[in-house]
Amino acid sequence: MSHVVIVGGGFAGVWSAAAAARVRGSGDLRVTLIAPGADLVLRPRLYEPDPERAAVALKRFLGPIGVEHFRAAVQDIDVDAHRVIADGETIGYDRLVLAAGSRLVRPAIPGADRLFDVDTLDGARRLRGHLRGRDGYTAVVVGAGFAGLEVATELAGRGRVILVEQAGEVGPDLGPGPRPAIEVALDRLGVERRLGTTVTEVEENGAVLADGSSIPADAVIWTGGLRANPLTAQIPGDRDRLGRLIVDAHLRVDGDVFAAGDVAAARADEGRWTVQSCQHATPMGKTAGHNAAADLLGVPPVDFAPAPYVTDVDLGAAGAVYTRGWDRLIALTGPEGQWVKRWIMDVIHPPLDDAPTILAHAGVITTPVPF
Repeated sequence: MSHVVIVGGGFAGVWSAAAAARVRGSGDLRVTLIAPGADLVLRPRLYEPDPERAAVALKRFLGPIGVEHFRAAVQDIDVDAHRVIADGETIGYDRLVLAAGSRLVRPAIPGADRLFDVDTLDGARRLRGHLRGRDGYTAVVVGAGFAGLEVATELAGRGRVILVEQAGEVGPDLGPGPRPAIEVALDRLGVERRLGTTVTEVEENGAVLADGSSIPADAVIWTGGLRANPLTAQIPGDRDRLGRLIVDAHLRVDGDVFAAGDVAAARADEGRWTVQSCQHATPMGKTAGHNAAADLLGVPPVDFAPAPYVTDVDLGAAGAVYTRGWDRLIALTGPEGQWVKRWIMDVIHPPLDDAPTILAHAGVITTPVPF
């Protein structure tokens, strides 16, 4: 029996598994997903007050569609021998989908072990537990990108927040389009900004900045950047500056290996490259899973075709800013933008327990944007 193996239990991994199961139908094809945890973690929700809402039991998604879940972490991939090694076990494959996600780039600075983050469920739990019950705390959020802005504005309702950004402006990767609306929101919420600097040391009760100044703080939260899972280094192929494997229109790296989600760089609309987000990870997973199974069953492949690019940055009590296109032109702000953000958070939650519904969703490669 042919075997499709998917490495990774995030958005790209689970939807790869569902798409492969859909192509398989009642045919002779085994589909296995390898991931150490029992849950799919909805990382875009980890800035929210209750991180438990971000955990979705994998057995309720994979079980109904007949996908095996091997709970282990992959250490080695041997593309010549067509096998992976996970916690000492050897698993052979005919087609492999690498969907192992990304990791927060952590700084090599004194006191780095004192940093908090919302990159993982455990990290979000640790932060919420540390701040729970405290009124008037001070939090330093390092990085004024997508994640940093959402963490800072969420925490601003319950304490003093200082946002530290190495660039000279907030949202450097978001561009100038949404910046005025973001600045207004930060002013409204009283979020202080320290721009053009970064944290160089984390002390027991605060942070030291590159300019030599210190900020007393109850928590220092690092949000600065993601990089593809190191497993990508074991796959022959070209990579970008984030360590992502360059894939073709079918999300094939080379030979019998496909890649999806944060470990893959694919061409998106308007000649742009995909970004590390669930907006691209989900259709990439569906495309890669379909094509991995189709390759073995003689079914026509599909091209990766994402929906038009949008962003929606939650700004806490100040609402949100929803943008369209790669220039990120503002479409909605305030309560209307936040309504769309909540809609998106609901949409990314996968269907559970019902095989026909799960497989039907797996067949919809491109999810329409709301507006």
